[in-house]
Amino acid sequence: MGNFISINLEDHYKNNEKFLQSLNEIATERQIQLQNQMAERQRAVTIARNRDLFLWFTTFNITATTGLFTGFRRTKRPYFLIPLIPLNFVNLYYWDLAYGNKLHRIRLEAEHIMTHESDMLKVPCGLPTPSSIDQGRMVEEETKKIHPPMP
Repeated sequence: MGNFISINLEDHYKNNEKFLQSLNEIATERQIQLQNQMAERQRAVTIARNRDLFLWFTTFNITATTGLFTGFRRTKRPYFLIPLIPLNFVNLYYWDLAYGNKLHRIRLEAEHIMTHESDMLKVPCGLPTPSSIDQGRMVEEETKKIHPPMP
């Protein structure tokens, strides 16, 4: 009698194997799509943050430039204009980051690193394994037993 049930379950599993595989594929595709959409949103937030930072820094740069030129006109000493050099470099950097093609160049460089220098992307000590995760969990439990958290 037990033999009949086990054969019936095996047949049932074989019949549903393709269905289960298609469910797994759909779940995997949804996870990939979810991660991609979240990464796009994070990139959009980063671009928006850079644009906002660029506007604030430009305002600071204009204010500082006005003050430095006023000091230069009053004293006729050129050292008042020296701070404009690094200020303008930083402002141009943020302009390139916010409105230029810097993010495109960064992506190209990242693709180059991923294709030609993939050894630099390796995780130290390799990928975690289930046994290393369980071992770390056990060590954490032992630590909690030895040193209980203070209430």
